[in-house]
Amino acid sequence: MEARPPVLAIVVVALCVVSLCGGVAHGAAVTYNVKNYGAKGNGATDDTKALMAAWKVACAAAGAVTLQVPAGVYYMGPAQFHGPCKASSLTFLLQASKHAPCSCVGGGTLKAATDLSRFGNDWIEFGWVKGLIVAGQNGAAFDGQGAASWPFNKCPIRKDCKVLPTSVLFVNNENTVVKDISSVNSKFFHFALLQNKNTQMINLRINAPGNSPNTDGVHIERCSGVTIVDTKISTGDDCISIGQGNDNIDIQRVTCGPGHGMSVGSLGRYVGEGDVTRVHVKDMTFDGTMNGVRIKTWENSPTKSLAAHMVFESLVMKDVQNPVIIDQKYCPYYNCEHKYVSGVTIKNVTFKNIKGTSSLPVAVLLRCGMPCLGVVLQDLDLKFKGAGTTSSKCENAKAKYVGYMYPKPCV
Repeated sequence: MEARPPVLAIVVVALCVVSLCGGVAHGAAVTYNVKNYGAKGNGATDDTKALMAAWKVACAAAGAVTLQVPAGVYYMGPAQFHGPCKASSLTFLLQASKHAPCSCVGGGTLKAATDLSRFGNDWIEFGWVKGLIVAGQNGAAFDGQGAASWPFNKCPIRKDCKVLPTSVLFVNNENTVVKDISSVNSKFFHFALLQNKNTQMINLRINAPGNSPNTDGVHIERCSGVTIVDTKISTGDDCISIGQGNDNIDIQRVTCGPGHGMSVGSLGRYVGEGDVTRVHVKDMTFDGTMNGVRIKTWENSPTKSLAAHMVFESLVMKDVQNPVIIDQKYCPYYNCEHKYVSGVTIKNVTFKNIKGTSSLPVAVLLRCGMPCLGVVLQDLDLKFKGAGTTSSKCENAKAKYVGYMYPKPCV
């Protein structure tokens, strides 16, 4: 005779089928709430373990899965949200409060611990996931609480500095969407993309004071297929920095300021760096930044590489110190060796339809270590905000000039 399970076991199994043991099914989709796994969201209790536990369950579920982080403040140390996951898509959702009085407040916030001894190189890490969506509602944010850490950052003056933790790192993901979310006061970079394929970043708000060190808005390295659109970045370093080994980067409708502008680089500092190819930047506005669009490479490069096939077009400069700059003698430190030219070859770069004001007399600086090949400047109109006129300065740049040019081309 077949043995029958106890009635209590049947009830438990039935409850787990109905609730998915912490999750709720909506048709083919499954939703998990981090508060069902012990998260408090009160701004004081450490919710790190609770969120990682909820992620583990969500990652193991099949279908379209959502991990809900309800409105509240979740105090957290370093957390790793890793795959591979069984889900066809996994949404990490920082939710709005149902009782929020307007669309600008009330979103869920992850708030970083300030004790640096708890951290490695990053705070929140999403890795090895396909079909990841990180989204926010009504003021949802990552708060890095960086002000307590910035005094310990010596990287602006020391080459061998200890790097502070990045707020949110995406590593080895495929088909990722990050949208409708804010990052404030990161300890180091706000967002970093490393070895990802096909990443979309949409409607982000990134904020840190203009004097906060190394708080790059988005840093990209060894990625392919990155899109950043409809985003506002105010920070203390590069709004967007495109590092080595990247291909097919598309940036549109981004406002930058304060900050150091948008940079390709720095490149050529380390052994084994990859090429940077196919960068398209369009419809950006720079307001009070140190630079507009910049390509920067180190001298004395240990490995040769290529930076090529780039277009920077339809840009507005508002009181920008260096609106257009190629600098192959980049060095932010006091003492730099100038033994060899940069090993990075720059070719096929177009600056097109760039207008506005420069806060320094030299509005266009093309300083190449070896000749820059195929550089095109077309329809530039950059006026000096002070008394006098703007000028261009070139070194080893074989540039072609098309259309209206102000300042006048280099002789």
